[in-house]
Amino acid sequence: MNILVVAATREEVGILVDSCQLSVISNEPLIQTTDNSQQSTDLLITGVGMTATAFALGRHLAINHYDLAINLGIAGSFDRNIPLGEVVEVVQDTFTELGAEDDTRFISLDALGFGQTVYKTDARLADYYPENGLWQVTAATVNTVHGEETSIAKLHQRSAPQLESMEGAAFFYACKQAGIPALQIRAVSNYVEKRNRDAWKIGLAVKNLNNFAGNLLRELGNED
Repeated sequence: MNILVVAATREEVGILVDSCQLSVISNEPLIQTTDNSQQSTDLLITGVGMTATAFALGRHLAINHYDLAINLGIAGSFDRNIPLGEVVEVVQDTFTELGAEDDTRFISLDALGFGQTVYKTDARLADYYPENGLWQVTAATVNTVHGEETSIAKLHQRSAPQLESMEGAAFFYACKQAGIPALQIRAVSNYVEKRNRDAWKIGLAVKNLNNFAGNLLRELGNED
């Protein structure tokens, strides 16, 4: 099985890089390894945001084929039932800012008839890792992460997502265009509220994310 792991930043997957002894290809945003003769795993670092993610994936997938793509990253949670540090599977992601304003009303790109904003992945983690135990959640992909009560309330009026990131829907979009099964796995680093870095658990989220990702890649290797 050929697998592409995608992350916005190296910091989010640094533990995985070290534990799998991945090597960096000089001057390229790509980290690559071959675990064994049956499984090849590439790690693509795209940069932060939906534009960087879509471009990096579009360029890479135009000349490379994979059996599965996995997006790894941390995220903020609107849902306080999800503990900080929890690893979850995003099964639906939305470009929540694509559309138009009509006075106080927001009109989505879908309603305007100009495209699609909601992406649901056909692949499920359980198809590859049955005993994974992760929550399945919905997410919003945004250009500006939320930190103000009014903007948070407006977002919830539109779609009421559980998480937010800056890349997830772009990852799903690019994989759909390339015809590649896609999984999005994230760990919750903070709750979405007025910006309060003292309450964030980035270290815990990164640790839990990388530990889970390592177990997942080993499970995928055992399937071959």
